[in-house]
Amino acid sequence: MTDESASEDTKPQRNRGGGGRRRKPTTKRHKALVITAWTAASVIVLGGAGLGFVYFKLNGNIKGVDINAALGTDRPENVDNGSQDILVLGSDSRSGDNSKYGKDEGAARSDTAMVVHVNKGHKTASVVSIPRDTLITRPECKTDDGRTDPGGQRQMFNTAYEVGGPACAVKTVEKMSGIRMDHYLEVDFTGFKKLIDTLGGVEITTKEAIHDKDSHLDLEAGKHQLTGEQSLGLVRTRHGVGDGSDLGRIQLQQAFIKALINQVNDVGVFSNPKKLFDLADDATSAITTDSDLNDVKSLAGFAGGLKSIGAGDMHMVTLPIQYDPADPNRVLPLEKADRQVWAALKADKAIPKSATEQSAGDKGEADDVVSSN
Repeated sequence: MTDESASEDTKPQRNRGGGGRRRKPTTKRHKALVITAWTAASVIVLGGAGLGFVYFKLNGNIKGVDINAALGTDRPENVDNGSQDILVLGSDSRSGDNSKYGKDEGAARSDTAMVVHVNKGHKTASVVSIPRDTLITRPECKTDDGRTDPGGQRQMFNTAYEVGGPACAVKTVEKMSGIRMDHYLEVDFTGFKKLIDTLGGVEITTKEAIHDKDSHLDLEAGKHQLTGEQSLGLVRTRHGVGDGSDLGRIQLQQAFIKALINQVNDVGVFSNPKKLFDLADDATSAITTDSDLNDVKSLAGFAGGLKSIGAGDMHMVTLPIQYDPADPNRVLPLEKADRQVWAALKADKAIPKSATEQSAGDKGEADDVVSSN
C-alpha cells in the first residue's frame, strides 16, 4: 500500500530528477525520524553502570557502518577544535516492521538529513536541515554491489543514500560543506515510534486543528500528549499544516524536535532505572552509527557530551535554497548564503541571520502551529 503523503515532492508530482543508479525505488517519504538519534544521545548514559548483561544487551543492539574505511583519504581535513559535526539521517526502509508504511521494493532511502554542529564547550548547537529535493552535484560513490556510480550535476540530494548508503551520504555532505563529519547517526520508522511510546509520549500544543488523511493524523487545537503513532504522523504531515510544501514540513519537524528534547529532559529517567534501561534499549535498537560509536561505552561518552544542550540552546535553520526556475518540484542551493552557513560552522560561530534572509526555507507558518508545552 502506498502513502500519498510520502510520495509527493515539494510541489506537484513529476518525474524525479538526478541520475545514477538508485539503491531502491520507494513510494513513500520519510521525514524527521532523525530526531530519535538525538534523543538516543540524550538517554544512553547507562553504559557507564558496568552491568554485564546491560552492556552486552545494548552493545548487541547497535549497528555500525565504517565510514572511515569506505571513504579513505578523500575527505576534508579533520580539524580538532573541540566542536563536533554529526550527519543525522532518517531512513525509510519498508522491510520488517516498517512494511506497514508501504511496499518493500528493495532498500531504504533517506529523505531527511540534518547536520548537527555541536559548538566547542558542548553548550550550544546549530542544526542545518538539508531538503531532500535539493539539486546538487553528487560525487562519485561506491554502490552496494561494489560498482562505482559517477554522480553528476542536478542530482537530488537524497539519491546519495539510495546510490551508496551512509558512506555516499556522508561524502556528499562533506563535498557540499567542506566540513568533515565526525559522526553519523541514522534512525528508522519503527524505532522512532517505539521510543516515543516508551518515553510516555511527547507533549505539544497545536494552535490550530491538524487533519491529514495521508499521514493519518487528526488533532484538534489545544494540548496533546502524542503517542508514537501520532508523533510519526505529525512529523510526516504536509497537507494538514501551512502551504503543504516540503519546506514547511521541515519547520514543523524542527518545532517537534524541540518539544521532544524538552520531554526527554523533564521525564526523570535517571531516577527510574527500568525506564532508563527501556529507553536505552529502544534507542540503541533504533539507530545505526558510524563505527566510532557502535559500542555502548563510546556512545555513552558521546551522549555525555550532549546532555547539557537543551532545546533553547539549539539554533535550527534550513539550508538556504531557492525554487528551481526550471522545475518547481526541486530547489537549488543559494551558493553564497550556503557558504556563509558552512563557514560559520567551520569557524564554530553562530549562523548569521543574513545567510537565511533570501532563502525560500524557514519562511512558512508551520513552525508557528506547533509548540512545546
